[in-house]
Parts: sequence; C-alpha cells; structure tokens
Amino acid sequence: MNTQVMNEQALKDLLAGVVRKVLTQECGKSADTVMNTGPIPVEISARHAHLSVSDALTLFGEALRPDRPLSQPGQFLSTGRVRLIGPKGVMDNVAVLGPARDVSQVEISRTDARSLGINPPVRQSGDIKDTPGIILASATGIVGLDCGVIVASRHIHMHTDDARRFGLKDKDMVDVRLDTERPMILENVLVRVSDNFKLAMHIDADEGNSAGWKPGATGMIIGLSRG
Repeated sequence: MNTQVMNEQALKDLLAGVVRKVLTQECGKSADTVMNTGPIPVEISARHAHLSVSDALTLFGEALRPDRPLSQPGQFLSTGRVRLIGPKGVMDNVAVLGPARDVSQVEISRTDARSLGINPPVRQSGDIKDTPGIILASATGIVGLDCGVIVASRHIHMHTDDARRFGLKDKDMVDVRLDTERPMILENVLVRVSDNFKLAMHIDADEGNSAGWKPGATGMIIGLSRG
C-alpha cells in the first residue's frame, strides 16, 4: 500500500470517528449521557377533566362509569362528557377520566386556553395551586371550579423495572428525541416512577401536532436534562 492510499485511509478513519461522535452527541451532550435503552411509546394526552366524587355526582347524578381502559393500569375513560365554559369560549364533549380524584382538575393545551380565554400555567398533574378556574357543565348539572386548570407538563410514566433499566429514578428530568414525522427534541421531561405505571410518554396536542405525531410514535431518551 503506497503512502497516498494510506493517507486516504487515515482520513476516512478520522472522518468516520467524527461522524460517530456527532451522532452520539445530541444537543451538546457527551456520548456517555446517551441512553440507548430502547424506544418509549409516545401518547397524546388530549384535553380532559378529572372529577372529585362530589363534582361527578353534581354533573352526572352518579359515580364515574368506565367506558374503556386507558394505557395506564387502573385508569379509564368514563362515559361522561362535559362542556368547558371560559370567559371567551366553550368546548363541548370533553372527556372525563377516572377514577375519581380528591380534587377536580382540567388539563388543556395552550391553544385550548387561548380559545377559552384563560391563562393556565404549565404544571404536572395534581399541582393546581394558584391556577385559574373554569365552569364545567353537563346535560344535568353545572360545577364552578375556583381553580384547577393547567397545561399538562410532558412526562414519562415508568414502571420500577423500566426505571432500573434506564438507570433513572422518580422525579429525574430527561431530554427525549421524538421519532416522528417531524423529529424534535423535548427537554425537561419529568420521569414518574411507580409499580403501578406502564412505560409511556405523554405530551399534549400542541406538542404532538408540532412533531407530526401519529399512533405508534416513539421517543428515545438522549440524556439527563441540564436545566
């Protein structure tokens, strides 16, 4: 092999090494932060309401009745639907999820919020302190919430076994690359770990539309969030 051929091969090897390094450094992260542990199902969490027992009784005259199960064990889509009434608009046929909670809560997207005329914060489910209220109505009842409307923050449900496999713990924050029609990286995704969870990432409708989400979409954790 002559010197020219050897130089060409050395250049190819160098370029190949650079390419490998770039491919494993998402958003400036070093290669050892990339968590190549398999895909995570990505689901859209569309606008919905969670109701307390008393609010369910006021709106429907009965406890929440399951229509079909959801992906998370023990959670279900109920047969009930509500109308959201805000200062500037209304939204009909909004799903109610069960089982009942201690306090009622409504989760919407930022686009929904503008249509309704309210300005809810981005929060994790259950964190409703200092949030705006809304009126819920059904064919047989009406409930006014003083607070409880949020834009749900993106998160990943993980079973304990999954968390062990990923090397993560409850309340860790990670960055996730969505492998969708329009791939994108979502930062600061909360990891929620429980023996009762099934592996799935939840994003809202705005995020899903931006990424070109379709049923069956997946994501890949690329590292721990830095901010």
